Amino acid sequence: MPDTHMPADKDTRTDTDLFAPVRLGPYTLANRIVMAPLTRSRAKVNDAPGPMHAEYYAQRASAGLIISEATQISPQGKGYAWTPGIHSDEQVAGWKRVTDAVHAKGGRIFLQLWHVGRISHPSLQPNGGLPVAPSAIQPKGQAFTEHGFEPHPTPRALRTDEIPGIIEQYRHAAENAKRAGFDGVEIHGANGYLLDQFLRDGTNKRTDAYGGSVENRARLMLEVTQAVIGVWGADRVGIRLSPVSPANDISDSAPERTFSYIVEQLSRLGLVYLHVVEGATQGPRDVPGGFDLHKLRRLFKGLYIANNGYDLEMAIGARRTNAADLIAFGRPFIANPDLVERLRRGAPLNTPDRSTFYGGDEHGYTDYPFLNDTRGKQAAD
Repeated sequence: MPDTHMPADKDTRTDTDLFAPVRLGPYTLANRIVMAPLTRSRAKVNDAPGPMHAEYYAQRASAGLIISEATQISPQGKGYAWTPGIHSDEQVAGWKRVTDAVHAKGGRIFLQLWHVGRISHPSLQPNGGLPVAPSAIQPKGQAFTEHGFEPHPTPRALRTDEIPGIIEQYRHAAENAKRAGFDGVEIHGANGYLLDQFLRDGTNKRTDAYGGSVENRARLMLEVTQAVIGVWGADRVGIRLSPVSPANDISDSAPERTFSYIVEQLSRLGLVYLHVVEGATQGPRDVPGGFDLHKLRRLFKGLYIANNGYDLEMAIGARRTNAADLIAFGRPFIANPDLVERLRRGAPLNTPDRSTFYGGDEHGYTDYPFLNDTRGKQAAD
């Protein structure tokens, strides 16, 4: 791991408001830098966070806002080995240790609510059942299971009478997130998972009230959002969308129309923020077809969080042009627990060890050095 002792004499605070406090709902965040949700697959016991999760998140509490790794709302919502849940008492207790540790260091943390839909495998599902989806269309790609990578099967299409149960899973998970001490929640509506599958016409071929027109395809996302708002209030609920990302074999024939509609409706519900993956998830920022993503910022009345491949220069530029209210950094936070300070000082960044991104133990998780090699560990004991 690289160089951690190169002192920086550059201080970017005078160049930008990126490091200045900002209001988000009822909270004043310390800065406009967001830690994006990052799946790390380290919940090895009953999908519950452990002490090292508390240390990992507390190390990164200088972010204005932490958005937790994607967290399954139910056993059915699981799609990757060793990812955490928020549907059992043990999981709630594990997350409570995390939120206590973050709050002890002055941070704010939202939980990301996740149902993967068809991006799963029977070995990850209750009783070995098929994953569920809006329509029985097999996705390309492979699931990360406890036995390695295995092809996604053709999912089972949800019956109309099952959909209220899906909404209840989100509501119950939102209640559990409150019990666990989070400051709010983010609904995962991006990257080809269940809500995105319903929204897009490439994966939704239904003929009931949840398929066909864009209004029908958006129905589940909006009903889920209303249920979560009923638990938290709109000023502590955000949502993540990825309008042009092909992640997890997702597509839509008219993304500008689809996402303009859903963002208008979400804005009317008063959500505190819209978190947008600009371009392909973890890939190019190109937006095909002339769709200007800034249109979504104009349509949304709350805060706009920009995401995908941002560095310091891009983040400062986005703030200078008011293209975004907050900037989410993902992978840089993996290797740089003190990323905010490094960015503020223009200091070099640690290089991440990609072999430790998913699964494993503390190595490549909580052992990355801080600028002055003062680890500042504050796990919740």
